[in-house]
Amino acid sequence: MAAKAMETHVNLSTLDPTFEAEGAVIREIEWGDMHVDIESFDTEFDTTPLMKGLPDDRCQCPHWGYVLEGRMTVNYADHEERVEAGEAYHLAPGHRVSMAAGTELVEFSPKDEFEKTMEVVAKNVEATA
Repeated sequence: MAAKAMETHVNLSTLDPTFEAEGAVIREIEWGDMHVDIESFDTEFDTTPLMKGLPDDRCQCPHWGYVLEGRMTVNYADHEERVEAGEAYHLAPGHRVSMAAGTELVEFSPKDEFEKTMEVVAKNVEATA
């Protein structure tokens, strides 16, 4: 569960991690109906196993963000895209993502759709623990 913000700004690096596994650290906050997170990956990280059970086993939540360091590969049913450090992005519903080691990004998502996705992701994380 993401931290609740009482203010209009926050240094995301001061937030406690809400997810830590396999070299991934995610810090989150919610503002109104938006979910904001900063993600860091020390090792390669593939979201494919976490998407199992979603429609077409792909994330159905749209995301907007900016890659601070590293790169990520976005896999859609019909094509693949690479997003590099210094690039802003929009991920349409129906994606899977893999992060290269050393990737850091900031991402914004609609809170309700994000929460629906995370219910499935949490079950998949529990199943692998």
